Amino acid sequence: MYRKIVALVLSLLLAVGIIGAMLWRVWGDLNATLQYLHPLYLVPAILICVAAWFSRGWRYKIILARLTVIVPTLFATACIYLSQTVNLLVPARLGDLIRIILVRHEYDSTVSQGLSSIVVERVFDIITVAFLGLISILFVINVPEWALSLIAIPLILGALFFGILLFMGRFSSENKYVGYILTMLAEVKEASLTPSSALLLFFSSIAIWIMDTIICVSVAAMFNQEIPLAVVLLAIVAGNLVKAVPITPGGLGTYEASLAIIFELSGVAPATATLIAVIDHLIKNLITVIGGVASIFYFGNWVVPEMMASIKRRLSDNGDEDV
Repeated sequence: MYRKIVALVLSLLLAVGIIGAMLWRVWGDLNATLQYLHPLYLVPAILICVAAWFSRGWRYKIILARLTVIVPTLFATACIYLSQTVNLLVPARLGDLIRIILVRHEYDSTVSQGLSSIVVERVFDIITVAFLGLISILFVINVPEWALSLIAIPLILGALFFGILLFMGRFSSENKYVGYILTMLAEVKEASLTPSSALLLFFSSIAIWIMDTIICVSVAAMFNQEIPLAVVLLAIVAGNLVKAVPITPGGLGTYEASLAIIFELSGVAPATATLIAVIDHLIKNLITVIGGVASIFYFGNWVVPEMMASIKRRLSDNGDEDV
């Protein structure tokens, strides 16, 4: 348990260190850059961010419905708000597992259904982000090689994953754990590979990530920056694909660095690029935390003790217990 706590502390320090280094590098230019700030553009950024979270909730509701777990959109959105808030505090996206507790407590779902719903959501997120990245590089000059690799790898892995799902009906096993995995994959297939569900999840995911991009466009407008949409989209893609690797809680630091690098390569001044990246992530995280706190009140008094117990189990050496 102590090793995992040390790892958590180190990951948080790494996140703070990355952001601190970014700001220190442009410290002398920050005051001049902030003079061009137009706070009014915060309003559309915040409104779109809230709309994006409810769109995620609606998509999660659709995924659960395909797994025969019928929930209202508000409940599904609260699940995502709360799990993402926890992801800002703990590494390895352990906050996602909170949803299993929430859906099982309120709607008597199985652990397998909870895990399957998370897998479906994450797979579609990563694949659609990579797909949008592939589109964006057609309109961006001098795309760095590391960004190309970031986009190519999830597309290849996604194709392999769906290929496995297509042929998995031929496999069976008497082994308990292998059988459990096959059951979960069958649920993932049922939720994502029918024509109607695949199209619905794909296009709703595209819409979600376009909204995420428009938030960053609004932040750039705060500093009188008219960055081409394709560049902003590429930056958001790079930031979120790097963020998917659980180096720091919630991708803090790594997300901002990815955005700032892409913006600087496109000709944005370093101080401006840094502020756009930091403020973009700050808005998204603040809305997440506010939604997470509201969700605690929505679920009731039972949820905090359950969450703390779950996180404690996951940080302990016996991390293979049920959630």
